[in-house]
Amino acid sequence: MKIAIYGRKFNDSAIPYVQQLIDLLNKEQVEVVIYEAFQVYLQARIRFDKPVGAFTRHEELVGQVDYLLSVGGDGTLLDTVALVRDSGIPVVGINLGRLGFLASIAKEEVATAVESLLKGHYTLDRRSLIRVESDHELFGGVNYGLNEITIHKKDTSSMIIIHTYLNGEFLNSYWADGLIVATPTGSTGYSLSCGGPIIFPSSENFVITPISPHNLNVRPIIISDNQVITFEVEGRSSFFLATLDSRTETLESSTQLAVRKENFQINLIRLSNENYLTTLRNKLMWGLDTRN
Repeated sequence: MKIAIYGRKFNDSAIPYVQQLIDLLNKEQVEVVIYEAFQVYLQARIRFDKPVGAFTRHEELVGQVDYLLSVGGDGTLLDTVALVRDSGIPVVGINLGRLGFLASIAKEEVATAVESLLKGHYTLDRRSLIRVESDHELFGGVNYGLNEITIHKKDTSSMIIIHTYLNGEFLNSYWADGLIVATPTGSTGYSLSCGGPIIFPSSENFVITPISPHNLNVRPIIISDNQVITFEVEGRSSFFLATLDSRTETLESSTQLAVRKENFQINLIRLSNENYLTTLRNKLMWGLDTRN
């Protein structure tokens, strides 16, 4: 078995758990390759009893590794989308951060996670992606994400107007600080904090959520993800921001954007004791009432 590991810098309190992960993989004779920048970061912090390989690009993983372990938080796991792309490589999220909604395996569960992978005691949670297109290349050609695409004002305190169309049919002109189009996965992120609903992962929908709209009767709307959403942006500034998960582009106001569902999915691994409803209750403290 061959496992790739991706991560970012982390708090020193997590060092014992990362060391445990590496030691367990070595003990089980698993071949390990680590994202090069993360490997350099780890060299001065943990002990490697066996040599490990390194990778930097998507092409070095395709057909070569069985799993990709994301070591960090939800933001770290979102980065892995650009590495696995359409390869189908299952992604395992080990949470070293706080909430860990996507990276759902707690650092205290590292041993359980490794055992489950080796024995195949898990389920694949297939998540849809969102794709953004324009008349020029965006986001370094990796123009798809797991959570959301956001259009946001730039260089001004004034609102922007986002003219929005569904399959060419006019939906609305949003006077707002910005607009979010979220996947079901992203519905529990930025969209939720802006008043959007939680969408079940298999529902095949997008949610369009305005950010601080001028008209308070303009509310989030759920649409089928088989529709193409197009935008025209106007405002006092000559530029606006477009973000795709954690990546950001500055675009001219004349730029037109189209958003649709990507034609492949990402495979997240859920351990046998996990499911989406359990995550909702535990991670978001959904329905928690301190009186009970």
